[in-house]
Amino acid sequence: MIHQPLISVIAAALNNEKTIQRFIDSVSQQTYPNIELIIKDGGSTDGTIELLKRNNNRIAYWESKSDTGIYNAWNEALDHAKGEWIIFLGADDYLWDSGVFEKLVSHLENVQQNIKIVYCQVAIVDKEGNKLGVAGEPWERIKRKFSQIMCIPHPATVCRRSMFDAYGKFDESFHIAGDFEFLLRELKHADAFFVPGVILTAMQHGGVSSTPENHLDGLKEMRAILKKHGQKLPGIHWLMSYMRVQLRVSLLSFIGKKHVASILDCGRSCTGKKPFWTRI
Repeated sequence: MIHQPLISVIAAALNNEKTIQRFIDSVSQQTYPNIELIIKDGGSTDGTIELLKRNNNRIAYWESKSDTGIYNAWNEALDHAKGEWIIFLGADDYLWDSGVFEKLVSHLENVQQNIKIVYCQVAIVDKEGNKLGVAGEPWERIKRKFSQIMCIPHPATVCRRSMFDAYGKFDESFHIAGDFEFLLRELKHADAFFVPGVILTAMQHGGVSSTPENHLDGLKEMRAILKKHGQKLPGIHWLMSYMRVQLRVSLLSFIGKKHVASILDCGRSCTGKKPFWTRI
């Protein structure tokens, strides 16, 4: 008989009346039975609170009060989580289909106890839910890269509860890359487990780190994080990412978004990838 661990789904919300019902439905419609949903709202002023009240019987715990950002919201919600495995999402995200947790749990049975981080793939979608691309590669392929930049799709990642017992909560001094810092505490000396062929969640393009300027800020936070963890000099993966994003910022100011998108997708085509930038 397959062990059915409790999975805690933690979400941060703020003025998400257009997307939060989709998110709640994606959790409550899972075929896997052992799930608890916890939502921390940051004091929404739209219709989000009414939707939370309407879905009260589908949510294990929710509250609405002001917070200082997504990591503060996740940390506060974590106090109410009882799951053996925990996933952190935003209210714009949603689970890809009704069977994803059932698929995930069938793989968790094979995960050794010393492995604390398991991840799948995430679908990047537009506001209409059209799939723009998929992120998430095998750990063996990205292990070295992760030592310099965030390349694990955090919305498709579950962590053992024991990680928080060992390392504490998210560092709230970071505003964009706090998830990278938390995962790095474990993965700078341990391995993650990748579940192949499973898209766990959909993440709507347009989040806090999606603009070139915010992407630059995120990379700067990553450098601060790496220094905190003892890496004094930037590595080649970080440098290449920083130069690519800096080039995007420069091109945007000279030739505009439409032309930059065409150039970026031309580069993707040369490497066998599908268009992305001209579709957003």
